[in-house]
Amino acid sequence: MSFPHWRHHHFDKRREPAVYILDYLEMGNPSDIHYEHRNQPFIQGIGVKYFSLLEATPLIGVRIDYLERVDLSYPSKLKRIIPISYSELTSVARSNLPEAIRRILLENEKVFVEFFNIAEPINIRLHSLELLPDIGKKTMNSILDERRQRRFTSFNDVKERVGLDPVKALVERVIRELGGGEKYYLFIKPRDRNVLYLGYLERLYGEVF
Repeated sequence: MSFPHWRHHHFDKRREPAVYILDYLEMGNPSDIHYEHRNQPFIQGIGVKYFSLLEATPLIGVRIDYLERVDLSYPSKLKRIIPISYSELTSVARSNLPEAIRRILLENEKVFVEFFNIAEPINIRLHSLELLPDIGKKTMNSILDERRQRRFTSFNDVKERVGLDPVKALVERVIRELGGGEKYYLFIKPRDRNVLYLGYLERLYGEVF
């Protein structure tokens, strides 16, 4: 069996300063596609900046807790970090994913609330805001009307003025994009080049893309 070429690339730690631990397999996983993870401990995690799904090997003797935030800069508890896909996540990792994403959003509230201030139309029929769960035309128009009057400053500000739980909507959208099969991607850079990546994370972080 062969795997996509990207799997063998060294992961750039500068891209993700830290990860949240989604699962810790102390005895390894006999069915893991990575040989070294079949009988050795490894973790599955999600990066705190670009929501990269990752596997890594913990250093010998270190304690790892579920939903722990682990720094990837030296000296880190983790080594041999590789990117993985959503389909490779364990059931435990998937169950911890919503809470990990929620924590990332709350830690970066000023960044992600800005999405509601800068989101643009995709085409004449569809607005970027409508890609979020629970946002139809009525809620979208309410968001656009409110932000014309003044910018949103917090998640609570969005909730009070629009009646939408922005964190819940963002968590669900990120999970959908990680799972793949979408036509448009707001935040997660897809591997499928036949779909449209809108690049909002780079815009929110003020980076060129």
